[in-house]
Amino acid sequence: MRIPFVGFVVLSLAVAPVSAWAPSSLNRRQTRTQTQLQAEIITLDGQEIRGPITPLGNNVLVKIKDTLTATSGGILLPDQAKERPTEGLVVAAGPGKLHPFTGVRITNPIKEGVSVLYGKFDGRPVEYNNEECQMIRDDDVLLYYTGVSMKFETVVPVRDYVLIALNEKGSGDKSLQTNSGVVIAQQVMKDLNPCEGIVAKVGDGRLASKGDFSPSPVQIGDLVKFKDYAGNELTIEGKPYSLVKMISILSTTLKDDTKKEEESSE
Repeated sequence: MRIPFVGFVVLSLAVAPVSAWAPSSLNRRQTRTQTQLQAEIITLDGQEIRGPITPLGNNVLVKIKDTLTATSGGILLPDQAKERPTEGLVVAAGPGKLHPFTGVRITNPIKEGVSVLYGKFDGRPVEYNNEECQMIRDDDVLLYYTGVSMKFETVVPVRDYVLIALNEKGSGDKSLQTNSGVVIAQQVMKDLNPCEGIVAKVGDGRLASKGDFSPSPVQIGDLVKFKDYAGNELTIEGKPYSLVKMISILSTTLKDDTKKEEESSE
């Protein structure tokens, strides 16, 4: 069988453009691949890892914020705080821990993208993608919120934490007058933290072994007293607050206005 000569011409035309264009196309593909690889490089403590970090259990990876340069609408912490809390943005969070006796999964309330407030010395520092981060547990978180800065409407105390509004006058004036009329100077009283206030927000409650929450012993509007130095003081939108665990609250009474209304109704 005779092959038409025109077939060789077609084959030659088909091959010639490919040989002429292949190098430039290959270079473009190689350039795109290198760019993609550079964008996908993830490092942990200066070492390249194979993919994004995935916290297990109740671990939470937090990118640390500088609380000292926060805006007026954010958090401003007093120097006399016993353990100054730290703000951070959640980069990744585990699903939650398993109870050691019941095996029940205790859901992690902290999710990726929210901002959290936690103890300064909690967790372990890590460097993730050349950024200063902290690996903490959900138990270390005092409260979380959404948005750029901390607002009273968006803050949520975690589990058995209670947000207590402190007396603004009392928190500013640290002087004390004794029964004999002697006034103790502010310098002497600077380390005396206020230990009473009105409940502003309440967490879900104390965790039980089956993963459910026991009800809070206090409600919003209650006047409470708590243990000395048990609170974590902070300022939200210019007002002083303290975050206290429910177990540290010693006593509670109704707010004065509520009591007066009940007495008048009787």
